[in-house]
Amino acid sequence: MAKKYFKLISIAVIFLGIIAAIFVEPRFFNQGIDFVNNNLHLGLPHFWDRPFQLGLDLEGGVELLYEADLSQIDSDGRDQAMQGLRDVIDRRINVLGVREPEIEVTQSGSTYRLKVRIPGITDPEQAIKEIGRTPYLEFQEPRPDFNEIQTANQNVVEAGEGTLQNPFQPSNLTGRYLEKAIVVFDPNTMEPTVSLQFNEEGAKIFEELTEKFTGLPLAISIDSQIISAPMIREKISGGKAQISGDFTPDEARSLARNLNAGALPVPIGEPISQVTIGPTLGMISLQKSIKAGFIGFLAIIVFMVLVYRFPGFLSAIALLIYCVLILGLFKLFPITVTLAGIGGLILSVGMAVDANVLIFARLKEELKEGKELEYAIEEGFKRAWPSIRDSNFTTLIIGLILFTVGTSFVQGFATTLCLGILLSMFSAIFITRSFLMSFSRGRLSKIKRAWG
Repeated sequence: MAKKYFKLISIAVIFLGIIAAIFVEPRFFNQGIDFVNNNLHLGLPHFWDRPFQLGLDLEGGVELLYEADLSQIDSDGRDQAMQGLRDVIDRRINVLGVREPEIEVTQSGSTYRLKVRIPGITDPEQAIKEIGRTPYLEFQEPRPDFNEIQTANQNVVEAGEGTLQNPFQPSNLTGRYLEKAIVVFDPNTMEPTVSLQFNEEGAKIFEELTEKFTGLPLAISIDSQIISAPMIREKISGGKAQISGDFTPDEARSLARNLNAGALPVPIGEPISQVTIGPTLGMISLQKSIKAGFIGFLAIIVFMVLVYRFPGFLSAIALLIYCVLILGLFKLFPITVTLAGIGGLILSVGMAVDANVLIFARLKEELKEGKELEYAIEEGFKRAWPSIRDSNFTTLIIGLILFTVGTSFVQGFATTLCLGILLSMFSAIFITRSFLMSFSRGRLSKIKRAWG
């Protein structure tokens, strides 16, 4: 019964590997579908053909140049504000750390610009849409002549002619201090509002504003448009505020999502320059890397078969399935493939076979002691597992730390590293074990030389 169970798992894994291989390279499968359709007129659909997301070094992309409006920022805080702007745009494009854009701050005199390069896009308009319009959140305090301006505006409204003046002016509290934004509903009216929580520095500024302007309104503006101007009744500590307005629930959720993605610390408009850029390395480098990976893969297979015989052959099949699965995940997410990423992928192939080496070494020792093959396989996995678990778990911790504190490229490496570790453990512990147990009984199990 147990052998039949492992055989079913092995068949399912092989089927999954075939599907992943077709997903990675559907061209030949789709050519077969065309042949069948042309001869039998069945009208079968093609398999989903999704291209790999290649990086700037292999495929190129789009470069956008933005100019930041720093008129409301003191000269001492401009570098910090631009760094915050860079981080916000990076988070917006690179949510999982797998997109690998290049974002650079440049300065010419008192002018600060942000250069954004996004891989895999050839249409500048698509790139602008990709970045999206990140809202610029700002709190505006009453002007010194607030009451006089309000009186003048009231006269303009009553007379039906004239120009309204803005009774508010920018304050020091902007989206750069925002920690999070969530949608809440007023318990009395059930109208949606957006609740804001500022960081420690922002909370102090907010407390000072509410203390200074008690009895007056404090305007909240998004992209220079005043959304609401609630009256300050007392000093507010803790750094919490609410944006209320004529929102629908969807609009409130969209605003909160965009603010969480990154309220800009300084406003930017439309890009002043947008160009399509070519690859820095090109397809020749990609082809050489693929060739190197293929040679490395063959070398590993030859080594495993020569040293561990039939178990090595089974591990080679498991390794092949590992490769198509991880390439399939690269396509599915999609994870941007750079030359450095390809190098890491080739290295991960060698790392993926480490667990098999530990398991087969233990298996050899168990067989030398005269134990039955099925029992020796179980013991080999059982005794090798603590070493496999600890080594992979410590590497996984490092990957998570890199993803948490790292920048764009480091996060991309960390994501692929963690993905490779988890998949290699699945390959070694689940796939290889199922293959071995499927042959643990029967005629082949009696040939000792085949098991090393």
